[in-house]
Amino acid sequence: MLFKAKTLESYNLKGTDGEIGSAKEFYFDDKYWAIRYLVADTGNWLTGRQVLISPYSLISVNEEEKNIVVNLSEKQIEECPPLDSDKPISLQFEVSFFDYFKLPPYWNGRHMWGAWPYVMREEQVSKTEIQEKDSWDPHLRSTKSVTDYRIQANDGEIGYVEDFVIDEDTWAIRYLVIDTKNWWGGKKVLISPQWIDRISWDESKVFVNLTQESIKQSPEYSDDLLLTRDYEDQLHQHYKQKGYWIDESVDK
Repeated sequence: MLFKAKTLESYNLKGTDGEIGSAKEFYFDDKYWAIRYLVADTGNWLTGRQVLISPYSLISVNEEEKNIVVNLSEKQIEECPPLDSDKPISLQFEVSFFDYFKLPPYWNGRHMWGAWPYVMREEQVSKTEIQEKDSWDPHLRSTKSVTDYRIQANDGEIGYVEDFVIDEDTWAIRYLVIDTKNWWGGKKVLISPQWIDRISWDESKVFVNLTQESIKQSPEYSDDLLLTRDYEDQLHQHYKQKGYWIDESVDK
């Protein structure tokens, strides 16, 4: 199921021994555009610390109860490697984090989740079974920090990033929600990360390999719209692009 990041940021986190806080924001990498960590707001419980939770520990999203089920206890979270809130996430921290939780590192392997295209749970695979040799150095960004980045088409600016659409099954960012109200009177559209050429972090700008006119004529998106596969088909056909679900069905 697809959820907007801002929607999930209002959800409570339900641990194995009760509520552990609420979702605050997400960190994603700019290679696979996958969510690597949920940042938890624990209120006054663990002040002065950023509490990170890996999607490996995110079991399900309950839309009706507005919570995210996490398979961690308060003690596990309290004793996990600390991250200073004013410092970026380093690979050294990630190694210690994944070692502590005994999780397979996502940066070792050729797929979105290392040796696999999907999040594999503890009961499905153990860390010692990983034989992948390929590795890469992740660069993580916050969804909140990239919100409001301007979108640069081939022939000019066309809007700004308003939100992110996240796939609960793979924790991949499927779309960026683009607000074009300063250009076309308020129309919102979706753009896949697959159509992004590059991101200029210095300029706070996302460059897409699309024209202004093609984006203007794309299927309109609204906050009330249910993102069905029919809508996604229509969107990808408009841009003459293959859907992400086609490649992923081959990987299964």
